[in-house]
Amino acid sequence: MSSVVDTIKEQIENNDILLYMKGTPKFPQCGFSSQASQALMSCGEKFAFVNILENPEIRAELPKYANWPTFPQLWVKGELVGGCDIIVEMAQSGELQTLIKDAAPADAE
Repeated sequence: MSSVVDTIKEQIENNDILLYMKGTPKFPQCGFSSQASQALMSCGEKFAFVNILENPEIRAELPKYANWPTFPQLWVKGELVGGCDIIVEMAQSGELQTLIKDAAPADAE
């Protein structure tokens, strides 16, 4: 049986754009997760998400693994970008859109 940390690593490796959040992008369960998912959705690219409320082991382990205490957490190409404040600031400056567009898999013609 794989450990929770293995699961987290796998999720991060297998998804170029991954948001760990409370709830889902359509039904966020906290204001910070709502802001973060709205900012990501405004970039117009698909992204994966993990609802940590449904995954208490991940909720417990991810802050230790990431060395980041809060949720949401945005991971792009295996790197932790940050939480709500950073995501929103990057969205306002245009950095987030660039980062997400560059990370999104190119659509096949």
